Amino acid sequence: MSAATSPRTLDVMVVDDHDLLREGVAAALSGFQDVRVIVGASSGEQALPIVAKHQPHVVLVDLVMPGMGGIETIRRLRSLDEELGIVALSSFSEGDQIRAAIDAGANGYLTKSVDAESLARAVRSTAAGQGVFSPEATAALATARSRSDESTWKLTEREAEIAGYVAQGSTNAEIAHRLGLSLFTVKNHVSHILAKVGAQTRTEAAAAIIRSREPLLAVLPAREVRRRLRPLRDSTCRDPRRPGN
Repeated sequence: MSAATSPRTLDVMVVDDHDLLREGVAAALSGFQDVRVIVGASSGEQALPIVAKHQPHVVLVDLVMPGMGGIETIRRLRSLDEELGIVALSSFSEGDQIRAAIDAGANGYLTKSVDAESLARAVRSTAAGQGVFSPEATAALATARSRSDESTWKLTEREAEIAGYVAQGSTNAEIAHRLGLSLFTVKNHVSHILAKVGAQTRTEAAAAIIRSREPLLAVLPAREVRRRLRPLRDSTCRDPRRPGN
C-alpha cells in the first residue's frame, strides 16, 4: 500500500497522575497499527504545554488528579484547541461528574475498566469528531436525564447557534458552510449538543430543541432564536433525520 493511501496513525496523549495507568494505556493500544500513545503527563499543569508542543489527535484525561483537576484540565485543553479530541477517564460513572466533563468540553467519557479494543475504537471515533461513552456512562446519563430538565443543558453560544440549525434539519456540511467552520469542528459541537440534551440521535436532539427554547434563549437573542426555529413551522421543513454528513 502506498503512503498516499495508508491510513493515518492517531496520536494519543494520556494525562494521569499514576505511572501504571499511563503505561497500561500505552501497552493496551500498542497492538493497533493506527493508534499510538506518543506522550504522557502526570498533571493538568504539565499537560497543557505538552499538548501545544506535540499536538496529539486525542487526549485521555483522568478526572481525579492533584493540583489542576481533570475537569479544569479538560476546560483548558478545549480553550487551546476547538478540534482536539478529549475523552475523560474515570473509575467512577456518576451522572453529575459525566455532565461536568461534557460541559467542560469532553467528547466522551470512559471508565478505566474499558478493554483495549473498545479504547482503540473510542480513540478512532473521537478523532472523527464523534462522542464516545462507556455503557456505564450512558446508563448514568440516562438516569441523570430522567431527573433533570432543559435548564441543565448549559449550551455555549456556538452550540446554541448550531443547535438551531440541527433543529432545522441542516446537515453538518451545510452548517459548516453557513458558519465558515470545518466539518470536524461542527461534528465536535454536534456530539456535545447530543450529549448535553440527552439525545442519541439528531432526531431526538431536534425534538428536544423544538420542545424547549429556553436553553437557546439563555445564550442567544430572542429574535435570533425565533429566526432559527421559524422554518420548523413551515410545511416544507426538512426532516432532521437526514444524515449528518
